[in-house]
Amino acid sequence: MESAFSAKNNPGAEERRKMLIAAIEQVARGNSAALKQVYDMTSAKLFGVILRIMHDRELAEDVLQDVYLKVWNRAGRFDANRASPISWLCVIARNAAIDGVRRQQRSDYLSGHAEADVLEEIEDDAVPADELLCNAEDNERMRRCMEALQDDHRKSIRMAFFDGLSHSELAERIGVPLGTMKSWIRRGLASLKGCLGGG
Repeated sequence: MESAFSAKNNPGAEERRKMLIAAIEQVARGNSAALKQVYDMTSAKLFGVILRIMHDRELAEDVLQDVYLKVWNRAGRFDANRASPISWLCVIARNAAIDGVRRQQRSDYLSGHAEADVLEEIEDDAVPADELLCNAEDNERMRRCMEALQDDHRKSIRMAFFDGLSHSELAERIGVPLGTMKSWIRRGLASLKGCLGGG
């Protein structure tokens, strides 16, 4: 599997970054073909971010489409001197996913099926982890920290965040119990945070 963290398997990361910046700039000028290019280059990663927050593939697919509508409308605000293109896109995706969860919570509340503390969990856990992973292609330290993870943890995180697979899909694909998969991802993310925090 191609890795977004492996320089060996990913020799054109800087070139892709430049291509993505150029495409976003073209989107800002109203170029719809450029929006398709942005979609093709980033949709798998952004879908992974959204799915991690929403835990519902169908809703996540709807939110992903909404993200690219937002990109179409906001591309003129992107500043390559202030943020990497993938980080900027991930912020839009994350915020759209959290808004989607809030809408779902309001609907559940009105129908009497509200769940407690969902947003607190999103804001305290998923957002920082997603931000780290969104910045991975621009961060050599992140690549080293990923390579230092246990094989199972590293593979699970890559498949969850870059292939957009849910925990249950990962567990089925790899052949482990769902609880084990959740534990691998949780421990892997904790190790990443520790590694990055320690410089």
